Amino acid sequence: MKQEKHLLVLLFLSVVHICLAQTNYAPYFFDNGASSTNGNMALLSIPEDAPTGSHIYTLNGTDPEGHSVIYGLAFEPGSKSYFAVNPILGNVTLIEELDREREDEINVMVSISDGLNKVVEKVRILVTDANDESPEFLNTPYIIKVSEDTPSGSSILKIEAVDKDTGSGGSVTYFLQNAHSNKFTIDRHSGVLRIKAGVNLDYEKTRTHFVTVIAKDGGGKLRGKYQAFSTTTVAVVNVEDIQDTPPIFIGTPYYGYVYEDTLPGSEILIVVAYDGDQGNPNTIHYFLVDESEGSFALNNKSGCISVIKSPNELKKEVYELKIQVSEITPEGNVVAHAFTVVTIRVVDLNNHPPTFYGENGPQNRFELTIYEHPTEGEILRWLKITVNDSDQGANAKFNLRLVGPSGIFRVVPQTVLNEAQVTIIVENSAAIDYEKLQFLTFKLLAIEVNTPEKFSSTADIMIHLLDTNDNVPKFSSDYYIARIPENSPGGSNVVAVMATDPDSGVWGAVKYSMYGPGADPFRIHPSTGIIYTQPWAILDAEMNSKYNFYVKAEDAEGKYSLAEVFVTVLDVNDHYPEFSENIQERTMIIGLPVKIEATDQDAERPNNIVDYAIMQADPANVFDIDPSTGEIMLKSYIRSLDTIQNITNKRDCTWSVVVQAKDRGSPSFSTTAIVKIDVTEEVSY
Repeated sequence: MKQEKHLLVLLFLSVVHICLAQTNYAPYFFDNGASSTNGNMALLSIPEDAPTGSHIYTLNGTDPEGHSVIYGLAFEPGSKSYFAVNPILGNVTLIEELDREREDEINVMVSISDGLNKVVEKVRILVTDANDESPEFLNTPYIIKVSEDTPSGSSILKIEAVDKDTGSGGSVTYFLQNAHSNKFTIDRHSGVLRIKAGVNLDYEKTRTHFVTVIAKDGGGKLRGKYQAFSTTTVAVVNVEDIQDTPPIFIGTPYYGYVYEDTLPGSEILIVVAYDGDQGNPNTIHYFLVDESEGSFALNNKSGCISVIKSPNELKKEVYELKIQVSEITPEGNVVAHAFTVVTIRVVDLNNHPPTFYGENGPQNRFELTIYEHPTEGEILRWLKITVNDSDQGANAKFNLRLVGPSGIFRVVPQTVLNEAQVTIIVENSAAIDYEKLQFLTFKLLAIEVNTPEKFSSTADIMIHLLDTNDNVPKFSSDYYIARIPENSPGGSNVVAVMATDPDSGVWGAVKYSMYGPGADPFRIHPSTGIIYTQPWAILDAEMNSKYNFYVKAEDAEGKYSLAEVFVTVLDVNDHYPEFSENIQERTMIIGLPVKIEATDQDAERPNNIVDYAIMQADPANVFDIDPSTGEIMLKSYIRSLDTIQNITNKRDCTWSVVVQAKDRGSPSFSTTAIVKIDVTEEVSY
């Protein structure tokens, strides 16, 4: 029994030994703190503008047994995989773009494994802001109504924009485009839009204002650079009309006719008026102030004037009816009045074609002088034309139209009963251009509508145009290029610039001037545009060969345009080549050249290119010279002093050579120098 117990104890100890020998501890990450760049990525902060593909972190851990470890990353289901890791090195790379405004925290499961044990930790990655968002306007579009009597300085609208960035990049300030010419101001911090102080809105002048608002953030870093973003929107301010303008009659003066066969109750003519406040008009009522012996009646609503007596009961040939038009508010209050006079003639039955009248009677030719480009909608008020058909009823109804260049003017009324004041209105201002035509001719045609005879008549209308200063002088070119030789005498012509102004008279006269730092040596004739050198100017290509400046063409009212002038000063061969010394001494070792050099101060080739030549040498057959470099050398057959001494009686081995330096200009200049050459042999050691 004791032996069995002993065997069991031995067996238990063997199992325990084996189990202890096989224990393997799990690997773990180093905890290096939130600001470290290696460890387990806990509380790592990454800017949202970090470029994809960049290395952002290194996972770092160890295995207690010293086994190699493998790193891994996993993301929650449904979330984007922003990072990738090298399983061996632990290098973490950004593979998806970050956007803090969409996701400012990223949960990542980081793992470390030794092959047997795997440790997974959930860490939180913080995405920090970069200024990558533009302000966004809220509650657009901005369309408001503002009464035209709203006091200046009043707040009319709050503009609001938000920027999803944080810090200065998320702050928003507001500005107005064209703030100086705008009728409104905006508080740069609150975005409250106000009517500018001292400014009043006027429905009759401008019914709608389009205000461009700029929202700009406070700027910040984006990809390492400072960046600020802005956004624009347009606030539409519709001005509401108020009752501040009296009613207005149209088509005045009014003329009507009663013929001998006109029946009582017949319509004579209709007067028409409208409320001057078209945005919020009141009801219009007409009243006959002077009833003229009870001969006529006026419809209060339509403005229709009728004769209520038989023509043979009318005691006057001409009746002048005073008509009042009044505005009636919805409450029934009379708030404004206007008056006009209607002239009614009693005429006999007759049959005549339409006839045109001027101020002094019948007239078939009318002339008028106006300035070019009148305002569209403007009436040619100085053209006094009346058209009349003395017939009665349907026989006195005729149409008016203009025959001539179409679309420039229109005539009202287009249909006339008996008589009307002819009004000609400008339709196309751009076509009324003095530079294209100095006069316009039309025929005014009146032709009956409902008669078998279709009687008609015409009147010639000639409109003479006067010029206005509506053009800017224009140069023939945006720039001019000129060349002038240096040393040109003062007052020399450089270039002629030309600008034309198609306007006439003094407005078409162009005055030239010039300015700019390069303009000092030059002057311009104010009338001809010819540019000269100043009398005192000395142009030297070696000192300054390029000048540029601006010329200005200006008319009598200060309208102007600019062109740029480029002047090149051409080099003239005005410098001699110069040696440093007129007599030079050189020592020549047989087999090696000696060099002399001359310089030419001219600015350009070929004036400053120097060629060299030996003009005189004794003996003449000892030396050669390179014409380009100025290198003097012994002739190739001379290899020793003995050779030289055999061809000359001199024994001191010193010779004088006269060398000429000559430039390539035209005409060419040259200089000579004496070179004393001491020839020696190279000493060998």
